[in-house]
Amino acid sequence: MVPVLVAVIGGYLLGSVPVAVLVARAHGFDPRAVGDRNPGFWNMKEQLGWRAAVPVFAGDTLKGTFAALAALLVSGAHTTGFGVVTGDSVLPVYLATAAAMIGHAWPVFAGFRGGRSILAFVGGFAVICPPAFLLGVAVLVVTALATRSFAIGARAGVFGIPVLQLLFTPVEYVAGTGALMCLIGLRFGQAARAARSPS
Repeated sequence: MVPVLVAVIGGYLLGSVPVAVLVARAHGFDPRAVGDRNPGFWNMKEQLGWRAAVPVFAGDTLKGTFAALAALLVSGAHTTGFGVVTGDSVLPVYLATAAAMIGHAWPVFAGFRGGRSILAFVGGFAVICPPAFLLGVAVLVVTALATRSFAIGARAGVFGIPVLQLLFTPVEYVAGTGALMCLIGLRFGQAARAARSPS
């Protein structure tokens, strides 16, 4: 129980750090009030450009990575030869990643108004299954170069993650990854619903 509690509480608090809001405040605005109102990397890139948005990209990704790494350590660091999480570390690491995503989506430090948790998911998955993560990055790069669109490449990389994970883990682990991705879908659905609502 202790590793699970540490994973969930620590993951949520890490996820709640409002990186985009803090960076945006340094530039004199609130990302939840401009653009698509999403306090995440993409909205920051649209408002400030790539260079100024890099800290948001790094910070939001590292939330998931640090949460998952902490859970991995407190659960005994059970991994395979490829570095894939296994055994008693699986549940704590998945829960820590989920908690970081929930913290990013509903951050206690930012009035529970957060983003869509994509980068927190990606950062956590880098710990869950490093080889599938690296293959996903390769898919992103190749697709982005082929289409000349980072957005299309990013979608291909993220949506390809469960398929790539099948090469290294049992299907039940992939189902866990799918459950994490459902949270992203929920956040996109909420954003679409809010956009349709009268202001």
